[in-house]
Amino acid sequence: MYKKSQSKINIGLIGLGTIGSGVAKFLMARRDLLLKRTGIDFNLSLVCDKDLSLKRDVNFPEGMFTKDADKVINDPDIHIIIELIGGIHPAKEIVIKALSKGKHVVTANKLLLAAEGGEIFQKAKISNREIYFEASVAGGIPIIKAIREGMVSNKFSSVFGILNGTSNYILSSMSSEGSSFKTALKEAQSKGYAEKDPSLDIKGLDSSHKLAILSLLAFGKRVDLDDIYVEGIEDISNLDIQYAKEFGYGIKLLAIAKCHGNELETRVHPTLLPLEHLLSSVSGAYNAIFIEADLVGKQLFYGQGAGKLPTTSAVISDIVDAGHKIVCGKNSVKQIIPKDSEIKKLRKMDEVVTRYYAHFSAIDKPGVLANIADLLGRHNISIASVVQKERREAHIVPIVMLTHEAKELDMQAALSRINKLPAIKKKSIVIRLEK
Repeated sequence: MYKKSQSKINIGLIGLGTIGSGVAKFLMARRDLLLKRTGIDFNLSLVCDKDLSLKRDVNFPEGMFTKDADKVINDPDIHIIIELIGGIHPAKEIVIKALSKGKHVVTANKLLLAAEGGEIFQKAKISNREIYFEASVAGGIPIIKAIREGMVSNKFSSVFGILNGTSNYILSSMSSEGSSFKTALKEAQSKGYAEKDPSLDIKGLDSSHKLAILSLLAFGKRVDLDDIYVEGIEDISNLDIQYAKEFGYGIKLLAIAKCHGNELETRVHPTLLPLEHLLSSVSGAYNAIFIEADLVGKQLFYGQGAGKLPTTSAVISDIVDAGHKIVCGKNSVKQIIPKDSEIKKLRKMDEVVTRYYAHFSAIDKPGVLANIADLLGRHNISIASVVQKERREAHIVPIVMLTHEAKELDMQAALSRINKLPAIKKKSIVIRLEK
């Protein structure tokens, strides 16, 4: 029996998958706890899913289920709509309808916000309603609130980090256990970290969706997904992880946004990090975001970035925020997209300047290293250190090097010519470095 409350907030949930089931379960199980802590009675009133026959680990009262999303959206007694179906369509239409009907919206849909965020945020502003999306980036890590509220007075110089737990688990397993990429991927799938089709994770696309959201919040610039350079971890081998360690580096899949005056660069790719860097110690399926800003300096946010429980925690946190707004009668809507961003240009990948790790597989004969060095030099690339390993295959020797800073355009041009050398027998591997 719940205590009577002057403030009762009715909630409609659309999407009852893994995350939706968790949100429903804990909204009901901890209703009394939330009432004690907030003074608001959060009542899950309607739940919508296309398949009502599936068994779920939560018992719903009779009459709470529906297959009709419009029934939830149009219910005049519902204050907050939670969208947890994922994807762009029909999620976009559901969110737009909910805002039009005067409902606040909570979502964990990173792809929707990355691809259609501009229209959705504008609709929220016109409707004088909020859209809450803490769970869309890094699961249980409160990075959205930190940037929008805790560091609202800061000018950001960089936001980068490990935004995909699946890829981080794979690379961690390869590094610590010596597992092959295929073995590590199977382990991730068996533990529920990776989907049957892991392409969104291992190809870097999931990280790019999250980076688009963080770039908007930190730098006030809407970045189209097509404008984010994306490279996955499929080509990373145990040899590259081993050689990187010998140079004093670990390999992580990083999502990177950096400000250069009025220019912003955004990229996702495997990255060498010094072993002493804080992000190098982030292992398993954990996420971490490293922020540099003028007032707070360097900040690290670390925790479980995915999974049922961390994401549930973030969704319920947003529900509470929305509930407070309703109860307090606040009519203003938080600004998400600035009227005038300081960022005027997106830096193309060809213009990015960084250091590089390069791994060439060449025939073991005199002059090969000299030819590689010559081609690098012709494209303004200076070698910092080089190691020529013993033969690993018949007549094939790995040549591994680190470069000084160079422009991406120059590195790709040099690489194209090096790969055409008769002595080069396998695809050359190039991985970028960060400090």
